[in-house]
Amino acid sequence: MPYIETPPEDEWEGELADLRSRVTDPRWGRVDWIMRIHALDVGSLDAHDRLYRQAMSGTSGLRKVDREMIALIVSQANDCHY
Repeated sequence: MPYIETPPEDEWEGELADLRSRVTDPRWGRVDWIMRIHALDVGSLDAHDRLYRQAMSGTSGLRKVDREMIALIVSQANDCHY
């Protein structure tokens, strides 16, 4: 499995530190690996988070649980554990 070195969460500064609270998973109290990789480019991290939030709340015809189920099924179909 490839490894990408990411900045430790406790060393995030400036804009990156501002985004930390927004991208910290409340269930685990840490930042998911995919978001840590985005931390290498603060604009990428911000864009990923905004896209996720829009996708999970922007469609009034679907409940959040339905959106999560769709994401789960698509991830399974793509053999993606994330």
